[in-house]
Amino acid sequence: MSDEKIQWQLDGAVGRITIAAPEQGNALSWDMRDRIADLLEAASADLAVRAVVLTGAGDRHFCTGAHLGGPPAPGPARPDGAPERAMGDAARLIKRGWQRLIAAVLDCEKPVIAAVNGTAAGGGAQLAIACDFVLMADTARLIEVFVRRGIMPDAGGAYLLPRIVGIHKAKELLLLGDDLPAAEAHRIGLAAQVVPGADLAATADALAERLAAGPTKALAMTKWLVNRSFESGRHTAFEEEAYAQELVNTSDDAAEGMRAFVERRPAVFRGW
Repeated sequence: MSDEKIQWQLDGAVGRITIAAPEQGNALSWDMRDRIADLLEAASADLAVRAVVLTGAGDRHFCTGAHLGGPPAPGPARPDGAPERAMGDAARLIKRGWQRLIAAVLDCEKPVIAAVNGTAAGGGAQLAIACDFVLMADTARLIEVFVRRGIMPDAGGAYLLPRIVGIHKAKELLLLGDDLPAAEAHRIGLAAQVVPGADLAATADALAERLAAGPTKALAMTKWLVNRSFESGRHTAFEEEAYAQELVNTSDDAAEGMRAFVERRPAVFRGW
């Protein structure tokens, strides 16, 4: 089922993940969610993949969070007399579920582009903003819908949003739960670009192809350092930068970049 509703296509060096469940608002069942995480983790190791585009089918929804109508994820067998839910079950479900998905986006060693074609709500909003580039159709919107349902945000929303838009704007979005139109998402720095819906796929493809032609290992380490910068002090950040530089400078693409500079020609990077 997840293979049908989560579609993977490799076109050149660009991997495309499409959430193809418009009949359920592109909401993710547990197996669909895990399938995306698996694909992103596989893309990190696959030298043929040098950029990833994530989008939804149709023009109404990018992803509306968790699909609540399907069967639950299977769990371990329980001994006789055990309760249906024991302490730790819910936390484990969150950590291995949506938190794993968001971590897979953040930790992917290839640039990940969200092509937000429609509404991104709840976990779907976090899925979009976890990506390295957020491109939005002009009719799309983001909704931190949790407060409307009487619950608190999950999928890393309270971690991600303040780092992107600042603490007070993050509180506004999370505590009020109002729709965030694409134009406003761009104004506050959450969306990199807003385009007409008809142009979204081509815009995402052009950006992905540009990234895929770049020095993939250098991009991976740059992404890692930027993400790490919020977790470390100056001393640790400088240490990690030094080691990352040493690693990247031994890559074939780094050598090609220097040759191209000396020879006054465009570099041709291969991704390793």
